[in-house]
Amino acid sequence: METLSYETVINASKEKIWEVLWGTETYGEWTQFFAPGSQMKSDWKVGGKTYFVNTEGEGMVSTIDSMEKPDQIIFKHLGMVDKNGKEDTESMEIKQWSGCFEKYILIDYDGRTKLHVEVQTEKSWEDHMNNGFTKGLEVVKNRAESLH
Repeated sequence: METLSYETVINASKEKIWEVLWGTETYGEWTQFFAPGSQMKSDWKVGGKTYFVNTEGEGMVSTIDSMEKPDQIIFKHLGMVDKNGKEDTESMEIKQWSGCFEKYILIDYDGRTKLHVEVQTEKSWEDHMNNGFTKGLEVVKNRAESLH
């Protein structure tokens, strides 16, 4: 497992950046580089269920490990969900990466905000993650800065 990290400094408040990251209207914009039509469905409860899915409803099932809005949120990935809503958290393939974390930390930075993201992933997904986060965080930055 690899831990990849990404950072960008954004001329906007933590609250605005949080809104762009997790807003229903904006989430799909910055995550399109991972999968077009990406959606996030969450009960917003620590220990609850969060789904990161494509337009067919396939994707990952996760939980919020900790959350201090708007300072940080840490997701723990549990498994996959298919288009019929069936979750797989037990197969050998899933168990090899289940428990990986994805962290979003927003830090006050001289009147601006530093967005720090860390993701644990398998080596084979590194290029996909680098492309998705590099392009996606640029969208987050542009959207948050235009909300002034």
